[in-house]
Amino acid sequence: MSEVLENKEVQKIYIDARGPRFSATITTIILATALVTHNVWVLAAQGLVFLIGATRGPQFTPYGFLFKNVVKPRLKKIAPTEDVRPPKFAQSVGLAFAFLGIFGAVADRSLIFTVATGFALAAAFLNATFNYCLGCEMYLLLVRTTTRRK
Repeated sequence: MSEVLENKEVQKIYIDARGPRFSATITTIILATALVTHNVWVLAAQGLVFLIGATRGPQFTPYGFLFKNVVKPRLKKIAPTEDVRPPKFAQSVGLAFAFLGIFGAVADRSLIFTVATGFALAAAFLNATFNYCLGCEMYLLLVRTTTRRK
């Protein structure tokens, strides 16, 4: 699922662009389950997936493994690739919402749990349904606003 291309400045990693959308579909189901059941353990499990995706990359999550070994071999088309950094940042955003939701549950503040889980669910749903990665767009916006022009 990942292909490493070297550049003189930075080693860039490119992943199959269909993988994050597949992962977002599973994430949507998991987060909807956490929200409906108000189960902090389900959210914590998804938070662990976000942690792996944020630190190692989405291709190393259980969903990425499932995509690489079960789904991708059944797809006929050659895969479009994308830089791993925006999806990795999106996983970090998901992790932040998962932490906030877990904090809300532990602190017995169900509104915090509901809002944080709902925001993460909305972002995952956008990616799964419309192929619009909100976290990726946030990453690109941050890069544009923090990069100095010569």
